[in-house]
Amino acid sequence: MLNYIWFGLILISLVVGAFTGNLEAVTNAAIEYAATAVTIALGLIGIMAFWLGIMKIAEKGGIIKLLSKAIKPMAKILFPNIPSDHPAIGTMLMNIVANWLGLGNAATPLGLKAMDNLQELNPKKDTATNAMVVFLALNTASITIIPMTVIAIRQELGSANPFEIISTAVLASTCACISAVIAAKLLQRTPWAKKSDPNRKDIAEKSEVKND
Repeated sequence: MLNYIWFGLILISLVVGAFTGNLEAVTNAAIEYAATAVTIALGLIGIMAFWLGIMKIAEKGGIIKLLSKAIKPMAKILFPNIPSDHPAIGTMLMNIVANWLGLGNAATPLGLKAMDNLQELNPKKDTATNAMVVFLALNTASITIIPMTVIAIRQELGSANPFEIISTAVLASTCACISAVIAAKLLQRTPWAKKSDPNRKDIAEKSEVKND
């Protein structure tokens, strides 16, 4: 989908440039900002390496596990159909906390493992459960406590205070996360969602019979 979006933007730029007589300016801008992108990317290496190192130390020091235990009561509200002692709860919470801290490298395998654990509880393997949808919403609109990439870009571009974005990022990402979870929970109550819910007793029984 992103490829189509980018292609559409490029095509629109070329068409508008051609009709307005600014096609040469569009071409020059593309070349100029391509070089700028490379310069910014190279400048990000230092600060990104630093923050990733700090976060990795926090991960090894057990910060993620401590935070996961702290927010575990929330799991009962977000994932009521998942047993509290199931491995999926632990991996999901660790993934969420890793995303909060900007540990993408640690969050990805935890997220994949969590989905694998959730699939074990899914009676209808070709349909996502409500827990999967909520977990995906939490990942897509994750709370960002330390927006490392934005901070690095601001510093590279000469911002006087590159860290001032933190409070805004926390507020915006928290609102996005809450909105995503509320949307997922509300959609679960719609008739078509209830009809296709794999956790419905009649669907689960049919699926078990089919698998047998």
